[in-house]
Amino acid sequence: MDFELSKEQQMIKEMVREFADKEIKPIAIELDENSQFAEDVFKKIGELGLLGIPFPEEYGGSGGDTVSYAIAVEEIGKACGGTGLSYAAAVSLGASPLYYFGTEEQKQKYLVPIVKGETLGAFGLTEPNAGSDAGGTRTQAVLDGDEYVINGEKCWITNASYSETITVTAVSGKNERGKNIISAFIVPTNTPGLTIKSNYEKMGVRASNTCEIILEDVRVPKENILGDPQQGFKQFLYTLDGGRISIAALAVGLAQAAFERALIFSKERQQFGQPISNFQAIQFKLADMAMEIELARNMVYKAAWLKDNKKPFTKESAYAKLYASEMAFRVCNQAIQIHGGSGYMREYEVERFLRDAKLLEIGEGTSEIQRIVIARQLGC
Repeated sequence: MDFELSKEQQMIKEMVREFADKEIKPIAIELDENSQFAEDVFKKIGELGLLGIPFPEEYGGSGGDTVSYAIAVEEIGKACGGTGLSYAAAVSLGASPLYYFGTEEQKQKYLVPIVKGETLGAFGLTEPNAGSDAGGTRTQAVLDGDEYVINGEKCWITNASYSETITVTAVSGKNERGKNIISAFIVPTNTPGLTIKSNYEKMGVRASNTCEIILEDVRVPKENILGDPQQGFKQFLYTLDGGRISIAALAVGLAQAAFERALIFSKERQQFGQPISNFQAIQFKLADMAMEIELARNMVYKAAWLKDNKKPFTKESAYAKLYASEMAFRVCNQAIQIHGGSGYMREYEVERFLRDAKLLEIGEGTSEIQRIVIARQLGC
C-alpha cells in the first residue's frame, strides 16, 4: 500500500489551498451572514480548471482522478462550507451524470460548459414528499409527440439559480410489474414553465445557492432524456454513490478547519496561569479530534481510489459519508467547547463550522439511509 499523494495530487492540494486561503477564507463570514453566493469566486474556480478535475481533456477537463477531486473539495470546504457544497454539487451532481450517462452530443452541449466553468450544474431529485424515499418521486413526464411534458416540484436543489441546465428526475411510465419508471431529463433553465426560487433561510451552508423548482407543463425534446429511460433510478443511485465521497471530503475539510482553530486557541488562551493546551482534558479532546479527522480522510481516499480503479465502492462511499459527516459534527462541537464562550461568537468562526457540518448528516442520504445502504451491502 502506498499512502503518499502523487506529485499531481500534491500540486492540486497546494494550489487549491492557496486559492481558498486567498479568495474564499477572507470573505467566508460575510458570505454566511448575507447568505450570499460567491459568483466571482466560482468564475475563478472555473478558470483554474477545478470544475473539470475528474473529467477527460476531450470535454475540457484535466483528466484527474477522484482522489484529486476529493482533495479540492476538502480544501475549499475548509475555507467555507457553503462554497464547498456548491462546488461539490456542481461536479458530483451537476456534471457527473452527464458524463456517465450522456450521449456524445449531450456531453458536448451540456457537460463541456460546466467543466469549463461557463455555468454550474444542478441535479433535481429531492421533492417535498420524496427525500430519503427517492422512489416516491411524484414529478411526472408524459410523452407528447416528440416532446416530454414535465409537471412537478423539486426542493433543496443546489446551484439551480446559476445553472443553464438542471437534470430532473420524473416518473415516465410503469414497468411490467406496475412499478413507476423513473427517468432523468436535461431541462434548460430558460424553458417556459420552469420557475426557480431561492427563498430558503438556512441554518448553515448559507453561501450555497439552494432552490425550489416548479415545473408547469415544461416541454423538453425526447433527445433530452439522460441515459437509459428505464434505468433512471439506478443511474441516480450511482450518481449519489460518487457524490457521497465529495460530501465526506467536505466534512473532513470543515472538521480540519475547526480543529486547527481549536488548537491555536488552546495555545493562546490562558487559564490558571497557563495555556489551556497544558491541561489533559483539552489535550485529550484535541487528540481525539485529530485521530477522527485522519480516520475519515483515509476512508474518503479509499472510496475515491476504489472508484478510480473501477472497483465496487457503494459500501465504502457510504462508510466515508456516514463516518465523516458525524465526525465533523463531533469535532466542530468540541472546537466550540474548547473555545468556551468565544466559540459561541461568530467572529471565531467555529460556530459556523458546526452549523455547516449539520447538513452533511442530512444531504445526499441521511445518516440513517447510509446505515441502510451499508446493511444491504453486507447482505442483511
